[in-house]
Amino acid sequence: MTDVSSSVSADGSVLAPSVLQTLFQTEQGGHEQVVLCQDRETGLKAVIAIHSTALGPALGGTRFHAYASDEEAVMDALNLSRGMSYKNAMAGLALGGGKAVIIGDPEEIKTEELLLAYGRFVASLGGRYVTACDVGTYVQDMDVIARVNQWTTGRSPENGGCGDSSVLTSYGVFQGMRAAARHLWGAPTLKGRTVGVAGVGKVGHYLVDHLVEDGADVVITDVRAESVERVLTAHPSVRVAATTDELIRLPLDVYAPCALGGALNDDTVPVLTAKIVCGAANNQLAHPGVEKDLADRGVLYAPDYVVNAGGVIQVADELHGFDMERARAKASKIFDTTLEIFAKADADGIPPAVAADRIAEQRMADAKRA
Repeated sequence: MTDVSSSVSADGSVLAPSVLQTLFQTEQGGHEQVVLCQDRETGLKAVIAIHSTALGPALGGTRFHAYASDEEAVMDALNLSRGMSYKNAMAGLALGGGKAVIIGDPEEIKTEELLLAYGRFVASLGGRYVTACDVGTYVQDMDVIARVNQWTTGRSPENGGCGDSSVLTSYGVFQGMRAAARHLWGAPTLKGRTVGVAGVGKVGHYLVDHLVEDGADVVITDVRAESVERVLTAHPSVRVAATTDELIRLPLDVYAPCALGGALNDDTVPVLTAKIVCGAANNQLAHPGVEKDLADRGVLYAPDYVVNAGGVIQVADELHGFDMERARAKASKIFDTTLEIFAKADADGIPPAVAADRIAEQRMADAKRA
């Protein structure tokens, strides 16, 4: 699953596609519905993008971010919602893909009234879109939204929810990493391996817990000193790299990007020392073709939307009355799914990212025919 790419004009210059061109004319479009939401009284401006309901209602988080432009916000919603279709399909969920973005700095404009206004917009879709947390939104925000919208997940346990979905997100990434180790080195463990984790925030610090328990030698980096300090307090043996650029150049067995998207690009891929890339960040491949560059260098890439699906598995379980053991058992299957992708990639002579896309697309196509 790749992001929307640019086009080239007659004179050779690169043109960014317009939102409508992307939605109606490109392969990356094909969304079922895109809703623009505005409430002047509270300052709400939001976009809800439903990519596919072939497998079920579209589930995906709400991102609250200060975008450079409204067009950028819409494009992000399109890309993220499409990614959720693939993620939910590969997670084996009876759910389609959707995503929402609220435009603005949450530190400045987030209020209870704004969240309630947003919740009413989601409710107006009658269950076609089910929301959850994402960057800039938290469990307490979902509790507010749920007061006016029954199609809300990621709520607090006190309100019948699953709480922090980072718990199973990190667990799923660890299962994907174990599968990659099994595929490449013959044993499903990171014991004795050096793993670099870039970003030890909501998900990354839980991932470090799993790795240390498994016997890995862990090196971390994060732009936030408090996040690094939290990990070091829990695990004094963990080493620290000053920057991500420094981290990826260290002798690593595994690189785990757990911060921003686009971590795998034309600058980082050529200097990677790791033989496995498996992390929690969304949209790790900066552009189409990076998956082939990784394969050409002998780097085994575990597709991000496959291994980081533990969080959506966790929040989706709320729809059935949340049970952590049931959700954890489902997240454990990320190990088998990742191995299935590697096997298909080897059999078809394609990168794992392409193999994952093909499996997900087939599942959605089969559901549409049914």
